[in-house]
Amino acid sequence: MKKIHWCAGIILGFSIIAALLITSFEIAMYSDFDVYRQEYEKYDVLSDLDMTMDDVMYVTHEMMDYLRGDGDTLSVMTTVEGQEQDFFNEQDRFHMGEVRDLFIGGLNIRLGACVAAVLCILFLIITHADFKKIIPRSYWIALGVTGAAVLLIGIAAVIDFNAVFVQFHHIFFDNDLWIFDPAEDYMIRMLPEGLFYDMVIRIGAIFVVGLVVLLVLSFIPKILDWKKKLA
Repeated sequence: MKKIHWCAGIILGFSIIAALLITSFEIAMYSDFDVYRQEYEKYDVLSDLDMTMDDVMYVTHEMMDYLRGDGDTLSVMTTVEGQEQDFFNEQDRFHMGEVRDLFIGGLNIRLGACVAAVLCILFLIITHADFKKIIPRSYWIALGVTGAAVLLIGIAAVIDFNAVFVQFHHIFFDNDLWIFDPAEDYMIRMLPEGLFYDMVIRIGAIFVVGLVVLLVLSFIPKILDWKKKLA
């Protein structure tokens, strides 16, 4: 039974981390839209698009709502280069449809991870597992594996973000419609590679802070035991 307890504990650890990762994406992308405004100013997006900031932010809000599942078609009428037109073209719509599927899939994975975590906790309670020992150590194991992966990806991104960015698309998309021509496509002008780099840093920072908070919390049982021994 002890081995089963440890398996449940490790599944719990990875489930919590998976849920935290997806939540980090959501927080970074949706908690503060001023971040996009700052990024557009940083990369001088308005000049590349010949648009006002209000119009670009309107497009951004509509696009991000679409990625969350609002609306069936990504179509936003706005003024670009002095003309009233749809900001997105057919290639944009196809690729962002795939991105939406990916994002919603991530939200479903988070839900599944939360369900798995609850089931593991219930199992450990019902079978009278040693919570103080199993849960913290299982999290440490999951954190060690996750930390190694995050470190490797982080180093690779710092060395050559473009290569990591391209590999990401090769893994998650089975076509080359994610490759856009800035001369023809407005969306890629609004979303330069530097913006994606900054967003990855933002996501990573939120994720790491969350991992550290959970690590600190995992030491509470030990601290309480030490206090009891000293009392």
